[in-house]
Amino acid sequence: MPDAESCRSLARMAANRRNICVFCGSAPGNKPAFAEAARRLGAAIADRSMGLVYGGGNVGLMGAVADAVLAKRGRVIGVIPHSLEQKEVAHRGLTELHICRTMHDRKRMMAERADAFIAMPGGYGTLEEIFEVITWAQLGIHHNPCALLNVDGFFDHLVQYLDHAVGAELLKPRFRQLLMVDTDIDRLLDAIESYEPPEVMQWIEPDET
Repeated sequence: MPDAESCRSLARMAANRRNICVFCGSAPGNKPAFAEAARRLGAAIADRSMGLVYGGGNVGLMGAVADAVLAKRGRVIGVIPHSLEQKEVAHRGLTELHICRTMHDRKRMMAERADAFIAMPGGYGTLEEIFEVITWAQLGIHHNPCALLNVDGFFDHLVQYLDHAVGAELLKPRFRQLLMVDTDIDRLLDAIESYEPPEVMQWIEPDET
């Protein structure tokens, strides 16, 4: 959970979505569609004069999306903890590269620099990152769009789980709607750019115990 100063930083976001934070795997995965989507997303971000915020590595899908932005002379901000600087092979060609102490610092610094969040295929880390920021949105800590780019059906089962949680009355429909899901990059970026945050919602309604 971010501290008070981080909450203030997260609240000072631009009205238009200029920096897109992308969470994705440090491995390429076993489908060419994953890397292709990462390259197309990076190119689309640059074409819209947006910046990329990401985990700072030059390998896997992380490296693919960063290189695609850089190839179009876009700006890329990477944030990587010292402990992963070698494992994820920090990208030395970025507009900005921040080496931080811990994973908590990494996520905080990425969130402070981002106006929207997109998750692509990845593993535990990717899921943890997108679910942390969607939880912050649910709690009203920030009001930025959160989304899944569902490449080749990768997130189908995750979306089914979320809908199942709604059916089980463990996730409220209004909070489920905070996470956008799309298979089309341009359509997703259009939705992000036109996103209007919902009114502040109470976590627990007065009649709920």
